[in-house]
Amino acid sequence: MENERRIDRTTSMGMDEHRLSDILHASQIKATDIYETPPQIIWIDNSTIATLGNFSASTGKAKSKKTFNVSALVAASLAGKQVLNYRAHLPEGKQRILYVDTEQSRFHCRSVLERILRLAGLPTTTDPENLDFFCLREYSPSVRIEVIDYALRQQKGYGLVIIDGIRDLMLDINNAGESVEVINRMMEWSSKYDLHIHCVLHLNKGDNNVRGHIGTEMSNKAETVLVISKSNENPGISEVHALHIREKEFKPFAFTINETGLPVIAEVHSFGEPPKPKARTGFTELSIEQHREALSAAFGEKPIRGFDNLLQSLMVSYEAIGFKRGRSVMIKLMQYLIDNLKLIIKRDKLFYYDMTPTEAMLFNEE
Repeated sequence: MENERRIDRTTSMGMDEHRLSDILHASQIKATDIYETPPQIIWIDNSTIATLGNFSASTGKAKSKKTFNVSALVAASLAGKQVLNYRAHLPEGKQRILYVDTEQSRFHCRSVLERILRLAGLPTTTDPENLDFFCLREYSPSVRIEVIDYALRQQKGYGLVIIDGIRDLMLDINNAGESVEVINRMMEWSSKYDLHIHCVLHLNKGDNNVRGHIGTEMSNKAETVLVISKSNENPGISEVHALHIREKEFKPFAFTINETGLPVIAEVHSFGEPPKPKARTGFTELSIEQHREALSAAFGEKPIRGFDNLLQSLMVSYEAIGFKRGRSVMIKLMQYLIDNLKLIIKRDKLFYYDMTPTEAMLFNEE
């Protein structure tokens, strides 16, 4: 009987009623509660883009100078002064910065560190007191997450955390479960340790959507999402504007790289007229490459059983490439993929993705 009572008092996750009660108690918001406004730590002009207890992101296509932009943001936070259009102030006890790079080699990480120190006006031959820079390129996504978690648990007074390459904290950028888990970690870390996390993520090559499910989750939950893009008139100039911001939107600014390799404001630069909203793209206008990207994510290496399971997988994978539509449109898309493009084949109750020989070979190698 005792074992039965114990089982009755646990959830499917193995949490007993005492733990659930503790969570409810800690999570309750009351009218009599008083909360302080989260400290603001980074601004562009007079717009707040970062507060403690939240997270934000920079995104852009390859070669858009995302890391140069983040270097300026970090330098402003490190020196407590304006760099480019960023102003920053980390409060007492929160003045340390943790910078994690998941993509670049140690040589290139050292170059980024030197650039940050030069922008902050600090010596490049002495390790800064308030900046810890780590290169986690050679490790697996799960190890990277655990290393970051361990670093934060040391309670070193971090007020700002940079994760340059959040995509590398997961195996599959289009996996909804992994994406939610990574974003939950961002929210947990920023809240638990009362700091701000700024992540770097790529835009899709073919459009201006943030990549994968992780991009969708990031856009929905982040305090601010900055977009860094090359100027159409001058590819040597990068423009910064807000894709999403909770505070009032700031005026876009532009920067270029000077002869010493540092980002500086592009003083003489006019922003073109904002592009007019495009007519909504129909599924027949998507390229074969876009269809294959979505189908590869939906199917993986296995067939899908049943109409509803296929429809749900397609809705998720097509949303990840920027094509979010309702059920009726996605049913028509499914029929188009089966009848017109012949990319999906149905045998009995199983649906198969007719991948290319190259894709099939890659799957077999895995």
